[in-house]
Parts: sequence; C-alpha cells; structure tokens
Amino acid sequence: MTAETPHSADGRRAGTAEQPDGGGPAPLILSNVPGSFPWGVLEKRHPALIGQVRDAHPYTPAQRRGLDALLEEITLGTIRPLPESAHDSGQWAAWGRDHIGRRWTDVPFLWAESFFYRKLLQAVGYFEPGPWQGVDPFAPVKQAELDSDGVAGELAALDRLDSLPPDVTGQALLHASLWGNRADLSFRLTAEDPSPARSGRLVADDSAALWSLLGRTAPATLAVFADNAGGELLPDLVLIDHLLRRGLAGRVVLHVKPYPYYISDATLADVLACLRRLLRATGPAGAIGRRLWNDMGAGRLDIRAHGFFCAPLPFREMPEDLRQDVAACDLALLKGDLNYRRLVEDRLWPATSSFTDRTAWFPTAVAALRTVKSDVITGLSPATVSRLESGGRPWRTTGTHALIQLRP
Repeated sequence: MTAETPHSADGRRAGTAEQPDGGGPAPLILSNVPGSFPWGVLEKRHPALIGQVRDAHPYTPAQRRGLDALLEEITLGTIRPLPESAHDSGQWAAWGRDHIGRRWTDVPFLWAESFFYRKLLQAVGYFEPGPWQGVDPFAPVKQAELDSDGVAGELAALDRLDSLPPDVTGQALLHASLWGNRADLSFRLTAEDPSPARSGRLVADDSAALWSLLGRTAPATLAVFADNAGGELLPDLVLIDHLLRRGLAGRVVLHVKPYPYYISDATLADVLACLRRLLRATGPAGAIGRRLWNDMGAGRLDIRAHGFFCAPLPFREMPEDLRQDVAACDLALLKGDLNYRRLVEDRLWPATSSFTDRTAWFPTAVAALRTVKSDVITGLSPATVSRLESGGRPWRTTGTHALIQLRP
C-alpha cells in the first residue's frame, strides 16, 4: 500500500479475515486515516453530496431540516440509529449493533457508506407516506446525463460497431461496459485497438477466458449485477443485447438496487429510463432498445431488485434465496467498484492476493468488470503491482485503471 494502513475493526465478526493462501489476516478498510481515500469520502464527499441533494429538489422545510441534521451528525457527531418508526429500523439496528454511537470514521468503510445513504433517504422522506414517497433524490443528475450530448454521441457511434465482425464488436462492447460513460473509451473504440490495455490501464485481463467460458456454456443463463445508472448502464444493456442476439446468453437476470443508493446506482426506474432513451435513438441504438424491450416482455431479460443489494454486507453473507437464484445461473457478471468490494470483501488484501481464493465461495462462475475507484484489489501479478507502485501516482482510487477478472 502506498498510503498509511488504517487500524482494523469489525462490528460483526472478529475484525480480520484469514487469507486462504497463507498471507495472514487482512484488516477491514476504515476511514480514520486523514488524507486517505475513505477519509475523503466521509469527510468531504458526503457533506458535499448533502448540499447537492438539497439543491436538486424544492424540498420542504422539514426535509431541509432533516438534511441539516444529517450534515451535523456526519461532521460533528456520532452515528445515530434510524428512528424506531422507520420500516427497517430493526434490521439496521442489528447490522449496526457495534457501530451505533461511534464516530463515522471508526467503523468499517463499507458499512458507514451504506448507512449514510440510508439516512439520506430518511432525511428526505423517501420511505414515508406522502407526496415525496419514492422520489429519487438523485434523479435529476441521472436524467441530465441520459439527455446529454455525450450520450447521444455514444449511441451514434454504435452505427460503426454494428458493421464489425461479431467477435470484434463483442470485445468492444465488453470494454464499453467496463469503462462506463468515458466517451473516449466507450462505444468509440476502434476495430484496430478495441481495448486500452496497450497504455497499461487494464491491470488484469481475463477477457479471453470469459469469452471462452461463454462459448462453452452457450446459451448461458447469465446474472448481471448492475452498477451505475445513466451513461454507465447504457453500455451494460448494449452488451446484454449482444450476448442475447449472438446466442451466447439465452436469458439474462439483471440485478438492480431496490431503491436509490450510492448516488447513481441503478434501479428498475433507471433501467426503464435507459430503454426509453435507446428507443428514442435512430439506427442500431434504436433497434437495440426495441429488442431489449421485447426481451423483457418475453422473459429473456428479467429484472430483480433484492433488498440485500442495499445491505452493508459482503456478498458472502447473501441470504439463501438470493444464493439459490445466483447459483441457478451459469455465470455472474459483476459490474463496478461497489460490487467488487462486496465480492472480495472491503479489506486491505495484498494486491497479489488470489482473486480465485477470495471468490471460491461464490455459488457460480463469477466475473468482475471494474474501473478501480477504491483501495481494495486482488489478483494482480507482482510485475503489474511493481509497475503501478513505481509510477509515483495514485492508481487505486482514480478510476484511471480497470480490470476484467474471472473465476470459472
């Protein structure tokens, strides 16, 4: 690690996890080291986000007071429980039994982030009966991105990809899904160099093994754990269409969040908004939208929104009904940084720690497509780690590097 290692703590178990490959215990990531990435999220990003949410809607005085109280709590106070009237207060009290009353920075980073977003929804009355019930506080930002000229340009670029050989198109769409809404690395990829690996930004690449697995299991039942909405969900949907259209997947189960979470995480409403955006487009983008719309109606594209996707827990602790649902699929494709953190656990694993060992418990074959935006990472080669660390620049938290990892 290039930054000071924070002390470990775990309110649910023993505070460390033994590494199957003999590396000893790995501490959970906290936010109590000034200047660290987790510290910056809790101390700077979350207060700024409250201000953005406050300005996004004409909230009532009561809602504004709720946001002000949350801001005071996260900056000056300690963690307070949800009000007893909240529908899930008992569940969060159990999850936070060793965290409530402590400083936000002194509890596991994943738990603190998750509870912050739950309390943000409480502040604006998202779950309470009344006219504001179910109103997404992040909707204006999501919609503005879908309506942007950048997204329009990305969808127009599909005109060129549609004429390429299927394997080249597939690889380009895989990388578009990986890199999300970065215009220079999304649908505009060329046939000559359909990946950013030549510049060293793809730090692990199991894409060949992934395509081989899909070929062997075709037509596969595929589970996709979505990440962000808007311009990042669009390439995910385009990739899903490609897999269905080419017969590599016979059915796709797309798992989204049951309610707004982590600013821009995708919900069913966001999936529908993306489909409508595709339908408004011309050319291949519009055709993709029509096919996906029909796929939903025919059951080839199934949307799920299990409550566990908003829990502050690693996927290892998924409930049995979700475990069985995922186990029934041939492959689970996990998108984004948060899903990766929950997959391998949000711990300070050595970067060379085995991705296979970290995910051996997962109930089916699993692939991770992730732009690296937090400290946790596994499965890198010693040579790659040496090269990245010798550069003298941050690489774990900037989103400038990415990975495609597979545990068949």
